[in-house]
Amino acid sequence: MNIHQKTSRRIFAFCILSSACFLLLLLWRPEAIEERAETLTLDYRFHIRNLISQPQLSGEVAVVAIDEKSLREFGRWPWNRELQAELVRKILDLNPKVLAVDIFFTEAENARADKMLGDAFASSKEETVLASVFYVEPNQKTEEKRDLPDHMLDSAILRIENLDQVKPVRANDFKPNIPEIARDSLIGHVYPYADRDGKLRWEVIYLQYEDELFPSLALQAARLSLGLKLDEIVIEGNRGVRLGNIFIPADLKGRLLINYYGKEGTFKPISAADVLTGKIRPGQIDGRTVFLGTSALATYDLKNTPFSANMPGVEKNATVAENILTGNFLKGSIGYFEIAAIIITGILTGLFLPRLRAIKGALLSFVLFSGYIVAAQLLFSFMNLWVNLLYPVANMMTIAVFVTVAKYFFEERKAGEIRKMFSSYVSPKIVEQIINNPEKAKLGGERKTVTILFSDIIGFTTLSEKTPPEEVVDLLNEYFREMAGVIFKWDGTLDKFVGDEIMAFWGAPVDQPNHAELAFRSALHMVASLEKLHEKWRREGKPVLDCGIGINTGEVVIGNIGAEGTKKDYTIIGDHVNLGARVEKLTRNFNAKIVITEFTLEHLKPLLEKKSFGHIELNELARVKVKGKEQEVSIFEVKNLKEGPPHPE
Repeated sequence: MNIHQKTSRRIFAFCILSSACFLLLLLWRPEAIEERAETLTLDYRFHIRNLISQPQLSGEVAVVAIDEKSLREFGRWPWNRELQAELVRKILDLNPKVLAVDIFFTEAENARADKMLGDAFASSKEETVLASVFYVEPNQKTEEKRDLPDHMLDSAILRIENLDQVKPVRANDFKPNIPEIARDSLIGHVYPYADRDGKLRWEVIYLQYEDELFPSLALQAARLSLGLKLDEIVIEGNRGVRLGNIFIPADLKGRLLINYYGKEGTFKPISAADVLTGKIRPGQIDGRTVFLGTSALATYDLKNTPFSANMPGVEKNATVAENILTGNFLKGSIGYFEIAAIIITGILTGLFLPRLRAIKGALLSFVLFSGYIVAAQLLFSFMNLWVNLLYPVANMMTIAVFVTVAKYFFEERKAGEIRKMFSSYVSPKIVEQIINNPEKAKLGGERKTVTILFSDIIGFTTLSEKTPPEEVVDLLNEYFREMAGVIFKWDGTLDKFVGDEIMAFWGAPVDQPNHAELAFRSALHMVASLEKLHEKWRREGKPVLDCGIGINTGEVVIGNIGAEGTKKDYTIIGDHVNLGARVEKLTRNFNAKIVITEFTLEHLKPLLEKKSFGHIELNELARVKVKGKEQEVSIFEVKNLKEGPPHPE
C-alpha cells in the first residue's frame, strides 16, 4: 500500500469518526450549544425568510398599545386606574371578540379607582383575560407556598394526558392581581422564557405552580377567541397541546417555538390615545382578539427577539395568539433529515475528497455545504420546519478543513520529495509538471520508449595532462553549466555527469511524445552554444574544449535504482542506453559532431521532410553491431548547415 492509499484510508476513517461524533451531538443536543449557536442560525433564517416572502397576518388579532403618543397626551406611565378603566370601556365598546390585557394589577391604588377598573372588566359581555405574574427561579425551593386564590384556580388547565411525560416549567411563587380588579376575569401567565443570549424564541404555553397548570395569556385568549371551553385545552404528554381542532406542537417543557412575523410594529398597533379620543372606527376592532399593553420605552416592557431588541411584550403575546389561531406553527425536525445529511455527506467527502485536486475538492465541499444550508432555509421558509443547521454543517466544515490540511501536508511533503529528487535532473518546468501530476511520473520502475543523448569531451585526457587542474575544473564547470542549461531549455532529464561525459534523456519522468525532436534540437543547440564558448575561450587565451554527441531512441527500464536507505538515482538502463553510449564514442572515428541511430531517425523523418529543423544534412556513416544483438544498426552524421541554435519555442 503506497502513501497516497494510506492517507486516503486515514482521511476516510476521520470522516466516519467525525460524522459519528456529530451524530451523537445531534441526538444529545446539549442546551449550551443549542442555545448559543443553533438558535443564532434560526435568527438568520427568520430574516432570510422575510426577504424571500414576508408572512401575512390574518387580521384576527389586533394590538392596542399605550405608546409614546399616549404618554404625551395623557401623561406618564403608570396611568391612574380611572383612566385605564375608561380605556378598557372604550375598547369593549368597539366590540372585540376577546380582550387580553398585558398589564399587571398586583398593587392597590385606591378603592374607588380599583372598583371602577374591576367594574369595567366585569361589565363586558365578552371574555377578558388578565396577565398574571409567576416567578420562576431555577433550583430555588420555597419552604411555604401560598394557596392560589379562587379566581386563579378557575383558569387552570383541567385535562392532561400522559402526565408522566409532562416536565413543565415550574413556578416558585406568584403575585396575583388584586381581587377587586381580577374577580370576574380569567388569567394567563406571561412568564418570558429567554434563551442564554437573552432572546425570546419560545412561548411557555403552560407552566406549573404546585399541582396546577396554567395557560399562557396568548393560549387563554386564543381559546376564548375560538369559543372553546376550558376543558377543551388538553395537554398531550411530550407532544404539545390540543385546542379544539388545533394541535399546538410543544416540547417536554411545554415550550412553543414562536413564529415571529417581523420586528416591532408588524401588527400596526392602535394607539391607546386614539381609542380614548374616539378616533378609532368600530370596524378596526370589531370581532377581533385584542391585546392591550404598553409599548413606550418608559414602560419597560420591551423584549429581545430574533428580529429586534425592542419588541413590546404585548406584540410578542399577539404573535403567539396569531400562531395559534391560524395554525401557523414552526416545527422542530425529528432529526431524520439531519441524520441522513451527516451520514451521506460524511461518506461522500470521505470517498471523494482524498481523490480530488484542491479546487475540485473545495468545490465539492462548497456544493454540499451550501446545498444543505439552502435546503434548510427552504424547509424553514416554505414548510415552517426548523432543521438543525449546526451539526451537519459543522461536520462538513470539520471534514473539509481536516482533509485540506492533511492533503496539504501530504502533497507538500510529496512535492518536497519530488523537488529534491528531480531538481538536479530536470528543468523547473518539468518538476512542476511532476508535482502537479504525480500520477504521470511512475517512479517505481517501468518500461518506456525514450531518446537518450550522450556527450563526451574530445581529447580530455590530453588536455588535463597539459593544463593546471584548477583551470581544468573551471573549464569543465563552465562547459557543464552551459550544456546543462541547454538540456533544461529543451525539457530534458539530466541523468548524470561521469567524468567529462554528460548523459541525458527525454520522454520521462513525464510523457513527452516528441522526445526524439527535443533531444535532436537540444544536440543542435549544444553544438551552437559550444561554438560560442570557443570564441570566448580563445579571447581569454584558454584551451578550447570540443565534444561529440550520440543520440539513440528505444525502450529502456526506468525508475529509482540504487541501494535502499543509502543512495538511489532516477536513471535508465538497457541495450538502447548502451547503444547510445557507443554511438557517442564513434563520433571520434568519423570526426562527427552529432551522430544519431536509425531508431531516432525513424521518429524524426516526418519533421525532416517538412524541413522543421532548417538546413540539416544527414549522411549515413556505417552499420554497427551492438553487444548482445545480432542485427547491425545504421548510424548517421548530422550537420547543421544553418548558423545559430534552434531556440526553443
